[in-house]
Amino acid sequence: MKALEFRSKIKGNQILIPTAIQKELITNDEKKIRVIVLFEDPEVNDETLFREAAEKYFLKGYADSDSIYDND
Repeated sequence: MKALEFRSKIKGNQILIPTAIQKELITNDEKKIRVIVLFEDPEVNDETLFREAAEKYFLKGYADSDSIYDND
């Protein structure tokens, strides 16, 4: 499977495909494709999500016996 990635906008309920990508798709007429739509959510910051996940999984591996390494 080959992947093409691009940023676009939805206009009139249609996803605008950049010209360079259109040229790539023309040669694949009638082939099956898989479409995944990701959209930016202004309320969710990727860095915040990463930090929260990192803290969650990092602390998951922390045991009380590890406290001997903590500085007072």
